[in-house]
Amino acid sequence: MDATAGWQRVALPGADVALWPHWLEPGEADALFAELRQAVAWETHRIRLFGREIDSPRLSCWIGDPGAGYTYSGTRFEPRPWPAALAALRARLEQACAARFNSVLANLYRDGDDAMGWHSDDEPELGARPVIASLSLGAERRFRFRRRRARGEPAQPGDTVELVLPHGSLLRMAGATQHLYRHALPRVRGLAAPRVNLTFRRTDPSAR
Repeated sequence: MDATAGWQRVALPGADVALWPHWLEPGEADALFAELRQAVAWETHRIRLFGREIDSPRLSCWIGDPGAGYTYSGTRFEPRPWPAALAALRARLEQACAARFNSVLANLYRDGDDAMGWHSDDEPELGARPVIASLSLGAERRFRFRRRRARGEPAQPGDTVELVLPHGSLLRMAGATQHLYRHALPRVRGLAAPRVNLTFRRTDPSAR
């Protein structure tokens, strides 16, 4: 990764996280946002939470190369084909993040009531030290990291770090980030504008 480009390091001890606030120019981000809202086959994924299945509080679509299946929250997803807009974007993301990607989880947050609770992207298919590139389009949202704590360990100042992810921003998470931290996208009261988030990753189904 070229640290002299638009990357800004995020201070998370032991992690490897960087934000490029305006990776896409506004006009390109606007066009991609509009196209993806129409081109992606959005659906409601079922997830397992506290032992029961519920509807995920967002719309999603798993997209990738043939064979790039993925299991999370107790559900197996087989990839849909790459829309032209995302296929063209993949090579640019790989260059910016110095990584290779074979899949992307596309998420549509329809308004501020759609959110995602605390979790880590640490499924076996992603490997021990996954590189995840998260591109944000549409409404600006807050994004939080929280240090994993051992059972009974008290909270410490600085355990939680919050970022703001603008339209067209790119967040890169790598190294031990998923093993040391959880992340979440909290609800925003009164927000009516939608947001599309694309989390590019490389899966290896044989690793499960």
